[in-house]
Amino acid sequence: MPPLPPEAPPFPGERPSPRIRRGDVRAALLALLHEGPQNGYQMIQGIEERSRGVWRPSPGSVYPALQQLEDEGLVAGDESGGSRTYRLTDQGRGSAARHAEEAPWEEVARTIPDDHHELRLLWAQLNEAFGHLVRTGDDRQLAEAKKLIKQTRKSVFQILAED
Repeated sequence: MPPLPPEAPPFPGERPSPRIRRGDVRAALLALLHEGPQNGYQMIQGIEERSRGVWRPSPGSVYPALQQLEDEGLVAGDESGGSRTYRLTDQGRGSAARHAEEAPWEEVARTIPDDHHELRLLWAQLNEAFGHLVRTGDDRQLAEAKKLIKQTRKSVFQILAED
C-alpha cells in the first residue's frame, strides 16, 4: 500500500489530524480478530495502542463495521457475560490471513509527526482519567479537578504566547 500523502493543515501552524481511509476500520478489525476473539471495546483499545495513541476509532464506526463483517459471514459474534465477543469464521480467517500484513494502524500513525505521538497519548490518558473522575468523583474531587483544569488551560496558553 503506498504511503498516504501529507495533508495540508487547515490553518497556518495547525497540525494535521490522523488520516484514516475508507476501509481502514474494517482492515484493522480483521487483523485484530486474526490474533484471537475480542469484544468491540478491546478492538478499539487495540487499534489505539498499535497506532501509538494516534487513532481511536469511535464505537459508531467499529460496531457497524463489525455488523457488516458478520453479515458477510467473515465474523461471528457470541454473547457472554453481557458482552458480545467476535471471532473470525473459516471464511474470515482466510480473508484476514490474506491481508494480515496490511493492518492500517502503522500507516495512520505515520500521518502524524513523531513528536506528537507522546502528546496525543498523554491526552488520551488524561481523557480516560477525566472520564473516571466524572463518573466516580465526589464534590471535593470535582472541585479540585476544575481548579487544575483551569490552571492547565491557562498554562498552555502561556506556553503558546511565549513567541
